[in-house]
Amino acid sequence: MKLKDSVTYQNLARSYAAECQARTRYEFIEYGARYNGYKNIADIIDEIVYQEFNHARMFYTFLQKGEDEQIDNIDIKAGFPFREKWDLAENLKLAGLDEDKDAQNYIKFAEIAEEEGFPEIAQLFRDTTEVERYHQQIFNELHEQFVNQTLYKKDKKVLWICGDCGYMQESEEAWDECPLCKAKRGSVKLILKAQLIRYNYKLD
Repeated sequence: MKLKDSVTYQNLARSYAAECQARTRYEFIEYGARYNGYKNIADIIDEIVYQEFNHARMFYTFLQKGEDEQIDNIDIKAGFPFREKWDLAENLKLAGLDEDKDAQNYIKFAEIAEEEGFPEIAQLFRDTTEVERYHQQIFNELHEQFVNQTLYKKDKKVLWICGDCGYMQESEEAWDECPLCKAKRGSVKLILKAQLIRYNYKLD
């Protein structure tokens, strides 16, 4: 079966569109975080934005593989979320739901690609699913800490690091203003379990 005649061809186009839209939605969230002084939240989301760009790039690349002629149009039928408002806490929650939905879709798309004889594309969908699950964990944890007001306050001493100058201090609560460079609290590096686990750090 040629890729162009497959369901996988449509799924690649749908996935490309989904990643492009996710990237833009997350840029909205990143802008809102930075505007409200949450610089480190914005930096975390900015990293996810760049990863979504690369997901879109890979889906686009696989669409182009094996095509001798220019692809003028791919007519796809798909729904995309337009739920986000200008509320940072709510948007973090919605972003987690969006990542969950994308991950569920990519699992199905991987199965279809495998059945249609495209193992490389199936692996692309599986690998992307794993990253989307990680993104989901990040957004969920940011939302939880934001609404519970534990972004900068913990129940035991932890190491806080200024993202602007590298100043470090061990305490239960982060500073309002960095003692070294005077950066505001929003520049403090956030402590997320999802990141610690991913990079094999021990929590205790």
